[in-house]
Amino acid sequence: MKVLGILLLMILIAAAAVGYVVYVPFGPNAETFVDIAPGTGTPAMAVQLEKSGVIRNRYGFDLLHVFLRGKLKAGEYRFDHAVPMAEVYHRIVRGDIYVVALKIPEGYNIFDIAQAVAAAGLGSRDDFLAAEREHTELLAWLPQADVKPQSLEGYLFPDTYHFSRHTSAVQMLAAMVRRFRQVSTQLGMSGDVERTVIMASLVEKEVNQDSERPLVAGVFVNRLAHGMPLATDPTVIYAALLDGRWRGTIYASDLQSSSPYNTYKHAGLPPGPICNPGVASLRAAISPATTDYLYFVSDAAGHSRFSTDLKQHSKQVQAYREAQKQRVR
Repeated sequence: MKVLGILLLMILIAAAAVGYVVYVPFGPNAETFVDIAPGTGTPAMAVQLEKSGVIRNRYGFDLLHVFLRGKLKAGEYRFDHAVPMAEVYHRIVRGDIYVVALKIPEGYNIFDIAQAVAAAGLGSRDDFLAAEREHTELLAWLPQADVKPQSLEGYLFPDTYHFSRHTSAVQMLAAMVRRFRQVSTQLGMSGDVERTVIMASLVEKEVNQDSERPLVAGVFVNRLAHGMPLATDPTVIYAALLDGRWRGTIYASDLQSSSPYNTYKHAGLPPGPICNPGVASLRAAISPATTDYLYFVSDAAGHSRFSTDLKQHSKQVQAYREAQKQRVR
């Protein structure tokens, strides 16, 4: 009887010890990352967690796995406060890995996105740009793509993405292109998709008010129909960016550039998109407004003034310049 009592006491002590190890919170009080490589076994994972100060005891983790039999997932995990070991275990079973939010606003071009990737600590700017040029096969689904695209510009949909720090540049690009396909399908985009995206990219860069985007798209359609150069500054800026000579403002030499993106020198649309447009600009390019407008210019309030002839447009431009002078004073 005495032996049975001792045995029962030992069992209770062991159970209490296990309960303490598994359920009493333990862990770091500062940000700690644990990067579990693919193929890591449970014992090695337990050792790694123990050495990082995330769990109290490796053997408790092994014992927990014996009973729960969860499928533990590799990846980088972030811990910053004490929690029960069971919570650590369930996080790894869920694959609740550490991710970085990457926000891509409407109108970002590939250079802007590459800089955002670098700023988020997800890779180098140059590596991202190189991957973008090397993996245009991500656009193999484009209809009427007789000529292989030279860039993914225009098809990296503006959104907030969540990537782990192990995500490659190609995987990030693929996610952005995949999101573009989803949105373009929802919008019912068909026909010459490339032409639509080029037009949308021009609209995105030329106007800030969503209500004015169809009107601007209509101006571009009318100018193309009349054989007039689009004469839009954002394409000149993009040409300078591609050539590595953008200096923060447009110079006379930029307007004389022979780049096919210079819409002052070359009639028709540029050879590709100049940024990555959002939904409002894509809708405007799909359904441009039907008007007689051939010109537009910004006003001092950030809206656009539209004109049907050059004389009226010149007056609008002069009014804009006068308003700018008043603001400087």
